[in-house]
Amino acid sequence: MHSPHDPYVRVRGAREHNLKNVRVDIPRDTLTVFTGVSGSGKSSLAFGTIYAEAQRRYFESVAPYARRLIHQVGAPAVGEITGLPPAVSLEQRRSAPGARSSVGTVTTLSNSLRMLFSRAGDYPPGAERLDSDSFSPNTAVGACPECHGLGRIHRTDEELLVPDPSLSIREGAIAAWPGAWQGKNLRDVLDALGYDVDRPWRELPAKDREWILFTDEQPVVTVHPVRDAGRIQRPYQGTYMSARRYVLHTFADTRSRTLRAKAERFLTSAPCPVCGGSRLRPEAMAVTFAGQTIAELAGLPLSALAEMLSGAGAGGEETARVLTGDLLARIGTVTELGLGYLSLDRTAPTLSSGELQRLRLATQLRSGLFGVVYVLDEPSAGLHPADTEALLGVLGRLKEAGNSVFVVEHQMDVVRRADWLVDVGPLAGEHGGRVLHSGPPAGLAEVPESATRRFLFDEDPAPVRETRAPSGWIRLTGVERHNVRGVDAAFPLGVFTAVTGVSGSGKSTLVGQVLAGVLADRQAGDEPGPGERYCAAATGLEAVDRLVQVDQKPIGRTPRSNLATYTGLFDAVRKLFARTEAARERGYGAGRFSFNVSGGRCETCQGEGFVSVELLFLPSTYAPCPDCHGARYNPETLDVTLDGLTIAQVLDLTVESAASFFAGTPAAERALTTLLDVGLGYLRLGQPATELSGGEAQRIKLAAELQRTRRGHTLYLLDEPTTGLHPADVEVLMRQLHSLVDAGSTVVVVEHDMAVVAGADHVIDLGPEGGDRGGRIVASGAPAEVAGAAGSRTAPYLAKALRR
Repeated sequence: MHSPHDPYVRVRGAREHNLKNVRVDIPRDTLTVFTGVSGSGKSSLAFGTIYAEAQRRYFESVAPYARRLIHQVGAPAVGEITGLPPAVSLEQRRSAPGARSSVGTVTTLSNSLRMLFSRAGDYPPGAERLDSDSFSPNTAVGACPECHGLGRIHRTDEELLVPDPSLSIREGAIAAWPGAWQGKNLRDVLDALGYDVDRPWRELPAKDREWILFTDEQPVVTVHPVRDAGRIQRPYQGTYMSARRYVLHTFADTRSRTLRAKAERFLTSAPCPVCGGSRLRPEAMAVTFAGQTIAELAGLPLSALAEMLSGAGAGGEETARVLTGDLLARIGTVTELGLGYLSLDRTAPTLSSGELQRLRLATQLRSGLFGVVYVLDEPSAGLHPADTEALLGVLGRLKEAGNSVFVVEHQMDVVRRADWLVDVGPLAGEHGGRVLHSGPPAGLAEVPESATRRFLFDEDPAPVRETRAPSGWIRLTGVERHNVRGVDAAFPLGVFTAVTGVSGSGKSTLVGQVLAGVLADRQAGDEPGPGERYCAAATGLEAVDRLVQVDQKPIGRTPRSNLATYTGLFDAVRKLFARTEAARERGYGAGRFSFNVSGGRCETCQGEGFVSVELLFLPSTYAPCPDCHGARYNPETLDVTLDGLTIAQVLDLTVESAASFFAGTPAAERALTTLLDVGLGYLRLGQPATELSGGEAQRIKLAAELQRTRRGHTLYLLDEPTTGLHPADVEVLMRQLHSLVDAGSTVVVVEHDMAVVAGADHVIDLGPEGGDRGGRIVASGAPAEVAGAAGSRTAPYLAKALRR
């Protein structure tokens, strides 16, 4: 029996995911780092076991009615954990925050700023004092009534909705309407209402055109469809919806990115004419502090806001001094983490997952909790090495306040500063799941099977690669976008280019928006699009035949999407099953083996493999389907086997196992080989998209791209492709990217990993700082040239990597 004051968290018999009955003791009040290759089981131990058990114990003490309102993870597969304090998790959430969420709401800084204006603001003579909610665009009392607190209004007009007035309605004059049956229905309803759907649009009376496009009425009429030969179509009640109403409804409510993008083509967006984009009512905008409105202060970079508040609060009344003092202390922790370039009104969807996690970390630092285990998921992700120093300082302060800090991390500079190291491996998936080392980092030198060891102790320096010569250049002149102002940039073709700089220096703006935008506009061949509007001129684009952007967005939003469906591998597998003798005898086609359509799937769970169980006063929980037991298919479909395996068993194979199983089948082999080449051999073919990290999603997209037949010159753009990757996985990925360049393509990566930058042919370094103090090209050239550049925040770290 362990003492109640046991200084260790002791885990016994952890079996979550691929963990193999893990037994490990981790000291409390330390900075403990969990390392291992992607898929080794480190997150399963830190989050899936330790944090999940701490949360489960907390929920035991919560009233059942309250429990149903809180999203909770299930009980972990573990024998026993002792010495476990309460835990706080700071994960890099994959779900995108809403458009109304901002830096101010994530950090709660906007609450403090609203309180300052409510209690210490300068009001117009005779004006009634407002409460803090009146300064929020997210409340009914604060939001501008015209734009409902969004700051922009969306409108449409006849030219956008009907681009070709020579067409009739039946010929598709109203381009904004949906296709297929829904569009035909709207045309038939108009016909039934007595409008001429066969006359050219421009010949219709103006009042008819106005009503058809803009009415808010929704009349219901009996429609008698035109009979097609051999088809019986009965009359039905059809409801009319104007083109404007359809577009605005689709834009506001659809969850489909494609439909939303289509609707957006028929809308113009402009700042709200009533609030001017401030999102607030006039009463709130009439109140000032130090001569500025709350919208003006929320638009300042946090570092500039802190300077202004320091001066304004110094000699004022006691209320103003107290409130500005609180705001300055809260802003201080955010700027310490290298986020001083952000403004309070910056919307959360425009932030990276690393920025969001650091904002939440800054909020926790101010909470004053002690005796807690903080479990963090790669806090250094998206961080320039210069910002990692500040991060280590913050983690140290959390520990000094009497907390335990458990970090899943790949950045070796963070690992070297740990008090305790838990290395999981040796490899991924079924070849991992064991704790190879638990102790001070220096002890890992004695563990030869660890994949982390050689990177932690700088063994086996990377071979020096000969720098490639460019085959041409893309030159952008006069770039104007966000904080990138008046910049001229040159990207070499036929080589590997790394774009570097501290967080907020303008890297993603220059590469992901401007360079990608001008190439996409040129290839679309339309009028100049947003990309070309962001720069005065662009030359050398004709040398690029194809643009491929590989980002970290999910490959699907539901568990029905997985790597087999995304890469096209599942199509090949289903065809193989349809060709078996048993399938041919029963008349089963390839569609029979899809879990997304009726026929072969289990209808009890609709092919999901699990069912939702509603519990009174408790959150809904998911249980394996009682009929198929998680297999997703009905028994008749599972009677068909391919070399002894059912379709459900094939989906349960890892990529590595499937590569052996499908050896000699070209259609399946190509997809599996590329997935192995990017280091994803540990993933299961049927692993839901919702369980994949951003880095895994990006590598699946890259694998899907690698298996295509390449024609012409392709330019690949990747935004921090090494995020979430162990250095051993980075080597695998870099081999693939360099092979693309060797085959004649161009690769441009936005990157913070100095080992990757040191191996590039060309480097473009932005900065020198973030936000308004960045947005300039500080240095460009070969890695050795940039490493010696004066005034570059990247240079000393790149020089260190080159020496290694």
